[in-house]
Amino acid sequence: MLARLCRMIPALWLATAPLAQAAPSPGCPAGTLHLTLDTGNMRHAELIAGILAKYQVKATFFVAQEKTWRGDMALDPSWAEFWKTRVAEGHSFGSHTWHHGSFRQDEADGRVLYRLMDGSQVQLDAGQICGELRRPDERFLALTGRALDALWRAPGGRTTPATLKAAQACGYRHVGWAPAGFLGDELPSEQYPNALLLQRALDKLRDGDIIMAHLGIWSRKDPFAPMFEPLIRGLKDKGFCFAPLGNTHGTHGTLR
Repeated sequence: MLARLCRMIPALWLATAPLAQAAPSPGCPAGTLHLTLDTGNMRHAELIAGILAKYQVKATFFVAQEKTWRGDMALDPSWAEFWKTRVAEGHSFGSHTWHHGSFRQDEADGRVLYRLMDGSQVQLDAGQICGELRRPDERFLALTGRALDALWRAPGGRTTPATLKAAQACGYRHVGWAPAGFLGDELPSEQYPNALLLQRALDKLRDGDIIMAHLGIWSRKDPFAPMFEPLIRGLKDKGFCFAPLGNTHGTHGTLR
């Protein structure tokens, strides 16, 4: 049952028609991919950042105030130098909400049911939803001197119509990912070993795809992070380039 649910994740949350495909540039015969990274527990943040720098790949980071493997939080001052360095490298950044909760359903009164990480639930109105997106933006600006880009990603990719409307009203566009871009770094490694996930990505990614992974996952026994180097090297060998999000033309995934 778990394996079946895991295979359904991209289809359940990200059913969407791709946007118009842009013509590949001469320097990128296979096209352009958009690597996005959610905070997670940050255990492999430095490793992944080092791989990106080695291969001169610019990514888009979606940041939330999540608990890290060090016991602090991803947007605490203790992570300021990490984020400042990523800013200096020229990456893009978006909001992943402050509490990293799950938007469950729209209520009859116009509010949205929001489930927090501890399992408790609250109801948010449009202003409070906007606050969930703006708090990471404000903290990131305080830490780095740079505001986030006008992008956000719901934890788990789960949104509701009212949530999307509220986010758009306060200036943020939602970013999901392409089905082929679901790298699977949060899936059980016993059933989805790294070699399988790596080959699947190399075989299925296409021009314009948005790729999604994390800077660290609590649950996976065999971390996927070391696979970023063969993944990026393999995709570049196939003729792909990488670009951060910002210009949404030609991307495959949810951009609303």
